Amino acid sequence: TGKCYHTFRGHSAEIVCLSFNPQSTLLATGSMDTTAKLWDLEKGEAVATLSGHSAEVIALSFNTAGDRIITGSFDHTVAVWDVGTGREQNILIKMPKNNDVVAKYILTNPLVFQWETQCFPILWNAVTGTHIATLAGHRKEVLDVCFDYAGQRIATASADGSARVYNAETKQCIAKLEGHEDEISKVS
Repeated sequence: TGKCYHTFRGHSAEIVCLSFNPQSTLLATGSMDTTAKLWDLEKGEAVATLSGHSAEVIALSFNTAGDRIITGSFDHTVAVWDVGTGREQNILIKMPKNNDVVAKYILTNPLVFQWETQCFPILWNAVTGTHIATLAGHRKEVLDVCFDYAGQRIATASADGSARVYNAETKQCIAKLEGHEDEISKVS
């Protein structure tokens, strides 16, 4: 119908990322104001503010159970939060300066993709801080990354106008998607 059910207000700066929980009862938003917020979709109200980062929250993702959320920030940290309490569980990884970071869950495991102005996203285990793989292939900067729901594939979007799909186990490119005339900024 196109009807707007709720307008969520509460951040003091622009929202740069968002995600539904798996149950579609909450919406998480990450903002330039250094916080993330959890919103009750039925009531249209904020139920928690996740405060702890010292710079913009640029990435967030729920785990498959919906009881944890991971956030990535321009402060070069990745944090895991308890959804029920809104409390930070732990800082998982501190990335090197001048790196962009995308924090995602693959099933129940928190992972981090990191890149500078390079063409190759680097995959890290966010709990142990260990390097898992570097995904090769793009000719220009990688702008976004996501997993499929089964955790079997990784997709990347790039300023080179292509998207790529990788096997999550082997980290090998299994599809190169071309056809856009300019950069691809998001992939889902």
